[in-house]
Amino acid sequence: MSASVLGVRFDALTVDQAADRALALLAAKKDAYICTPNPEIVWRCRKNEALADAVAGADMTLADGVGIVWAARTLGCPVPERVSGYDFLLALLARFKGRVFLLGGEPGVAAEAAEAIVRQFPDVTVCGCLDGYFTDDGPVAEAIRASGAELVLACLGSPKQELWMARNRGALGGCLMAGLGGCLDVLSGRKRRAPERWIRLKLEWLYRLLHEPARLGRQLCLPLFVLAVLGEKIKKAGLI
Repeated sequence: MSASVLGVRFDALTVDQAADRALALLAAKKDAYICTPNPEIVWRCRKNEALADAVAGADMTLADGVGIVWAARTLGCPVPERVSGYDFLLALLARFKGRVFLLGGEPGVAAEAAEAIVRQFPDVTVCGCLDGYFTDDGPVAEAIRASGAELVLACLGSPKQELWMARNRGALGGCLMAGLGGCLDVLSGRKRRAPERWIRLKLEWLYRLLHEPARLGRQLCLPLFVLAVLGEKIKKAGLI
């Protein structure tokens, strides 16, 4: 089953179901990729055709954000729960037994995240790390192919990670790529995730904003996202 929010399709999955489906994609041993759009990314897709095409081309699209869960329910195509990129990643690594390549973050972040993965998930082999400060895809793709990676964590931020995954499908030797934003920063310990009580209250977005005020400019699109969803609901109801 799937849901559609302002033209972006989402797979209606729980965190555990998403991890299991990712394992099935890994078993197929073909280049595939996963996107995790939040309301900000959905809004960007309305303005950025290349980003919209990249998200539409994903093999799995997860509802990363309480705003997506609300929008899907409001539009009559609910998803079972929020699937944050970080929760999905932990669920996948707990099941995965193979080789992973870490791509993204500032210099040193991926290596620190690799140490955390090795400690927490002994069945996972980190076979390579690169930071996100690159402009040429060629050497990056070559490094990933040479590493023998089965899974690539593309933590480059949006829209860079979605566009990079779309461009490099078929170039990495049968990898599953997952676009996971700032997950390496959290794994490395350089950034702290919201405490559990904030997450339970669906206020993780506010916690991040309080600790990263620079995000405010990016989140100014959220009222427009809400209005667009409500407008779509009114259209569906035939009231305009």
